[in-house]
Amino acid sequence: MPAPDADLISAIADAAREAGALAARRSSDAYRQWEKVPGHPVCEIDLEVDALLFDRLKRIDPSAAWLSEETADSPERLGVERVWVVDPIDGTRDYLRRRPGWSVSVALVERGQPIVGVLEAPERGETWIAAKGLGATLNGATLRAGDRTTLAGARVPADTLPKVDQDLVAMPRPNSIALRIAMVANDEVDLCASLRWGSEWDIAAAALIAEEAGAAVTDPLGRPIRFNKPVPEVFGILASGRALHPVALERLAERAQAADR
Repeated sequence: MPAPDADLISAIADAAREAGALAARRSSDAYRQWEKVPGHPVCEIDLEVDALLFDRLKRIDPSAAWLSEETADSPERLGVERVWVVDPIDGTRDYLRRRPGWSVSVALVERGQPIVGVLEAPERGETWIAAKGLGATLNGATLRAGDRTTLAGARVPADTLPKVDQDLVAMPRPNSIALRIAMVANDEVDLCASLRWGSEWDIAAAALIAEEAGAAVTDPLGRPIRFNKPVPEVFGILASGRALHPVALERLAERAQAADR
């Protein structure tokens, strides 16, 4: 598979920046918010950003299908090679609270794997970009995940740590799971783990950013993650430096097996 060309990468990044600017500009406005299901907030800005991204990304590649948190799913996407996988505002809770830990997440997926991933976090002044085979950057600087080999003292994004993980070090935790995964790529944390079922749009862009920075990214049982599945769900994630990954998988094994039942 040839590497994505520079014009495609730049166009996707521009669309994400425009979407992030819209969300940031509207964050202090009065807007409607509600819960799609209990515990899952959404607001009208999510929908505005989704509409903007649909317009801009479809201009870039009209043949690519569409999979977004804020758009009704369609089986059409299963019959094409490429699909846009989008979360207009990942970390909506932080957005609603006017905290900076949210991002616009855009991935272009081809044959089940992301080939371009962009995270735009305007309140943090961050643009994360990765392309398959071309590496990952944060605001233009090349990213490289850490090379830690032991769990004791490993940094993780967490508000609190369970007793079994008291040897880890809790770091500030943005609400956006995409940003938490990206922190691995920037060696801000050593690992990011989730044992909860989530959606492909939560992690598609960030998974590529971490991988292109040299991190290992699997589900918590060590299985590879594919995208654009008929049911676009993912059982958790484990992103870490490659040397730390098998150790982290061993630590999580019992909990992951229980959660996957």
